[in-house]
Amino acid sequence: MQRHHLQTPIGELVAIADGDGLRSLLFPGHRMPPSLEEIPLAARGFEALTEQLTEYFAGERRDFDLPLAPRGTDFQRRAWEALRRIPYGETRSYGEQAAMLGGPEAGYTLARAVGLANNRNPISIIVPCHRVIGADGSLVGYGGGLPTKRYLLDLESSATPLF
Repeated sequence: MQRHHLQTPIGELVAIADGDGLRSLLFPGHRMPPSLEEIPLAARGFEALTEQLTEYFAGERRDFDLPLAPRGTDFQRRAWEALRRIPYGETRSYGEQAAMLGGPEAGYTLARAVGLANNRNPISIIVPCHRVIGADGSLVGYGGGLPTKRYLLDLESSATPLF
């Protein structure tokens, strides 16, 4: 495993990757960070991530094309994959995300499970849990903080259409 620090408009992000791909993209002050001192700094290997995040923050990128290797339960990985299907510039409620996973029987319990899975999303921004909002349209829970969530949603809603 290796780590890389990236300066962004929302602060310094820490990327952690191994031979399988990107394992984590952590916000400043992440509430459950790994022990970074045990993960060596990378001399190189994060160029594509840096380029794609730079383009994203400039409003020039809507999708990421990076190998991802998040660690989690089968359900968490399914929930995170559902997050990646929420289109750029759009939002879904936890219930709508749950319906993407559970079919017609998806309900409150599954929506809560989705919320817990999103809370464990290790790859911020690229696996866009910021696109999930409360059923009433309110901003709720986000590991990077609600101001960061608002920033990302505003960035995506104001981006120039790409043709």
